[in-house]
Amino acid sequence: MTSMWRTCGWVLLGSALILALSLGVRHGFGLFLAPMSAEFGWGREVFAFAIALQNLIWGLAQPFTGALADRFGAAKVVLIGGVLYALGLMFMGLSDSAVTLSLSAGLLIGIGLSGTSFSVILGVVGRAVPPEKRSMGMGIASAAGSFGQFAMLPGTLGLIGWLGWSAALLVLGLLVALIVPLVSMLKDKPLPVLGHEQTLSEALHEACSHSGFWLLAFGFFVCGFQVVFIGVHLPAYLVDQHLPASVGTTVLALIGLFNIFGTYTAGWLGGRMSKPRLLTALYLLRAVVIALFLWAPVTQVTAYLFGMAMGFLWLSTVPLTNGTVATLFGVRNLSMLGGIVFLFHQLGSFLGGWLGGVVYDRTGSYDLIWQVAILLSLMAAALNWPVREQPVARLQTQVSAA
Repeated sequence: MTSMWRTCGWVLLGSALILALSLGVRHGFGLFLAPMSAEFGWGREVFAFAIALQNLIWGLAQPFTGALADRFGAAKVVLIGGVLYALGLMFMGLSDSAVTLSLSAGLLIGIGLSGTSFSVILGVVGRAVPPEKRSMGMGIASAAGSFGQFAMLPGTLGLIGWLGWSAALLVLGLLVALIVPLVSMLKDKPLPVLGHEQTLSEALHEACSHSGFWLLAFGFFVCGFQVVFIGVHLPAYLVDQHLPASVGTTVLALIGLFNIFGTYTAGWLGGRMSKPRLLTALYLLRAVVIALFLWAPVTQVTAYLFGMAMGFLWLSTVPLTNGTVATLFGVRNLSMLGGIVFLFHQLGSFLGGWLGGVVYDRTGSYDLIWQVAILLSLMAAALNWPVREQPVARLQTQVSAA
């Protein structure tokens, strides 16, 4: 651990701070659902669609921002992403219709997140950290993002109560603008060319012809569905169960807090055990946790216990999934290939966020979506089990030649 910080600590620190800001602010979007919907007389579907669109745009843009980061270095991509993210928050604070909300919260913030979140930032970490420490480095950076989720939620709620939802979003926009100076800490450059340079089309063909790549991608779809549904709709769900609004905020904060330990532990275990088998275990545990939450009476205690348990499993999938992609295909195109896998995560995010609102508005209940989340967990566990953590033949040949 000490040697890793000594050799690449500056990059790790910058990556951690950027993820903390980017993901910390995003994690609090569910707190704006109720006040915005109430002020403009929207059903929950309007806000849910805008956040679902955000996740879809984020996912669609991610392979392209990842490819740009792989080829030209991540600093420029993160800089542009930070600017768009800050502008999106400010325009979201001025939104007064479904269209302007979708353009700001959906389009601008979606593109901004693609340049400031996991695929690009973990690509930086993957190139900076020695292979034997890569999983741990990704776990540390992901844990920092989780700390941002924990730290930002109470602050976001406080801003809404103090200034109102509109001014709170303007303040959050200024906070996200701090990503711009933090870019200087990312000393990320494209890897030097050694022999034949694999083209983008060759890298895509290699990955797309590998069954493990698709199994990871479809498994990651489930992660996105669950975390966005819970992140956006859990506070409202708990209010529907006659709990104070502050309970939902506390639960989301607990998810962020325990996610710090979960992502760090996942990164540590990923360097010692099979990452695909760990992913299988994580998805099975998610199914159990959600089922127990639905089975037990909904009280403050059970809500807090759910937040703790789900938090430990929340983004633990990220270092394990990205670490497996790096093991299979190397790190030269890690941001792009990780971005494609993340696209599936965001397709799930779109459906989880949007369908949560649709089903609630149609039925007056979230029961159906909770049940779907359990079934999807079982599917993801089955998908990750057969993945084998073995580098492709090209990398094995390079190692033999060296």
